[in-house]
Amino acid sequence: MDAPWPSARTRFAGVIGWPIDHSLSPAMHNAAFRALGLDWAYLAFPIAPEHVERGVRGLFDAGCAGLNVTIPHKQAVLACCDEVTPAVQAIGAANTLVPAGDGRIRGDNTDAAGFLRALDEAAPLDLADADVLMIGAGGAARAIAFALEGRGARLRVANRTAARAAELGTPVPFEADAIADAASRAALVVNATSLGMGADAVPPELPVDALGPGQVAYDIVYRREPTPWLHAAAARGARTVDGLGMLLHQGAAAFAQWTGEEPPIDAMRSGLLAT
Repeated sequence: MDAPWPSARTRFAGVIGWPIDHSLSPAMHNAAFRALGLDWAYLAFPIAPEHVERGVRGLFDAGCAGLNVTIPHKQAVLACCDEVTPAVQAIGAANTLVPAGDGRIRGDNTDAAGFLRALDEAAPLDLADADVLMIGAGGAARAIAFALEGRGARLRVANRTAARAAELGTPVPFEADAIADAASRAALVVNATSLGMGADAVPPELPVDALGPGQVAYDIVYRREPTPWLHAAAARGARTVDGLGMLLHQGAAAFAQWTGEEPPIDAMRSGLLAT
């Protein structure tokens, strides 16, 4: 007879957000635990914004072995961190929390590394001195800007609030013609917003006609099937990168920190696609 699972010895990790019921991270990480034969479980914890610090510290006090952090808590969790990595210092947000001993919590940001790993895997691109257009200037965009800066890209940013765009790169007016013009001259166009998450058509804010062969369209929205924007970009000859790749690789980087094990990428990808 198989041993009962979970047991009193099962270690647990998880993801916090508000809401969190849409998260694919439990499927991905639990598939990884099974692949390596680890007696671990990964759960989703809905934590309201007013309870973030208390909730995080309570989970770690209860023996949590690591947490992922998703919207809207990536900045709020900094108040829980006793130490942070240089990536967090530069980005100003954390998406990974790790026990650091003696009740301490270390904050890291694996979004930047995950963004680049997915790009390198799906559509390799020399970003040194390349023009890049990013749409959006939120928490995920800050991590992406950090990643692109490290690769030497020239970043232009279109955002409804111009001041936030200017914090990350050269601002582009949030108007269809201006976005299309910037996209036509970009080697890489990134949708760093939630536009298209539940859409059946391309959101009007995202450029299509300006895209073509030799360009890469990267949508951080993750769905089992590519978003309508990526379908449209591919139809015009552009290479595409979907949000599942970024989700996979940022999660793999966190997994390695929690477990000390090499992440089983294929099993994690299968877990995502099976949901």
